[in-house]
Amino acid sequence: MPQRKQVTQVQPFLDRDTDTWSYVVYDREGGSAAVVDAVLNFDAASGRTSSWGAEEIVSFIRRKRLTLEWMLETHAHADHLSGAPFLKGQLGGRIAIGEQIRQVQEIFREVFNLERGFLVDGSQFDHLFKDGDIFQVGELEARVIYSPGHTPADMVWLIGDALFVGDTLFMPDVGSARCDFPGGDASQLYHSARKILGLGEEIRLFVCHDYPPQGKRDHQCETTVGIQRRDNIHLREGISEAEFVEIRKRRDANLAMPKLIIPSVQVNIRAGQLPPAESNGTVYLKVPLNQL
Repeated sequence: MPQRKQVTQVQPFLDRDTDTWSYVVYDREGGSAAVVDAVLNFDAASGRTSSWGAEEIVSFIRRKRLTLEWMLETHAHADHLSGAPFLKGQLGGRIAIGEQIRQVQEIFREVFNLERGFLVDGSQFDHLFKDGDIFQVGELEARVIYSPGHTPADMVWLIGDALFVGDTLFMPDVGSARCDFPGGDASQLYHSARKILGLGEEIRLFVCHDYPPQGKRDHQCETTVGIQRRDNIHLREGISEAEFVEIRKRRDANLAMPKLIIPSVQVNIRAGQLPPAESNGTVYLKVPLNQL
C-alpha cells in the first residue's frame, strides 16, 4: 500500500508594523519545528527593542510541545530586526542562512564602516546552507534553493510540501521584490523566480511580506506555485526577462527606502545579534549619511 504523503504543518504570525510574516513549520504536535524569518520588534523613535512578537511564537511552540531545531532566515532583511537570537535563547536550536551572506556582510561592512573585529565569513550564524542542501525538520525533508536577485544571499526553503520564498515573490496581486539594494539584480531575480515557478503547481507557497492593495483585502500569506505562475502581475507565464527588468527598474526608481533598513541590516548580518557595546556599556547603531 503506498505511503500517504505527510502534509507540512504551518502556523503564520503577522507583524503588522513591518508587514512581515513569520512561520512555525512543524511535522506534528509533539514533534520538531523550524521558525522562518522571526521578528524582533523595534521602535525607531526611542531605539528600544522588544520581543512581544517572538514571545507569541515561543508560546505556540511550547503549547504544541515542539522541539525547535532551526531558525531559518531567507536573507538579511532590510525591514525588520531578526528575532532568531531571542528564540534560540528561549528554546534552543540553530540559526541558519545561505552561505552567500558573506557577500552581503562584505558589502555592508564597508557601508557602515563596522568594527575591526567584525568577520565577513558568516561565522555569526550556526549554520550556512548551500544551494541544493537537504536537511530534516523532524520527519519532514527540507531542500535549499538559492534565489538571488533581491539580495545576493536569498534562499528559499522547501519543507515538505510548503515553500517559503522570502522576498523573492509576493502575493500575485503585489508581484515581486525590489532589486535596487546593494548587490540586487533584476535579471537574477527573474531567473530565481522562474526556478521557483518550475516546481510542482500544487506546492503551497508562503510569502515573507504582504502589502495589500489599498482597501482591497486584508493581509494574506499563502498561495500556490500554480496560482503564482498564472496570476503574478510581474512574473506570470509569458512575461519575458526584458519586460520584467523594465517593470522592476520603473518601480524601484520610485520606492522609498524601508523605514528600518539602517538598524535592520546592521543587526541581521550579525545573525540578529546587536553590535558590541562601547566603553560606556551602551550599544549603538550607526547612520551612514548619503550612502543608501
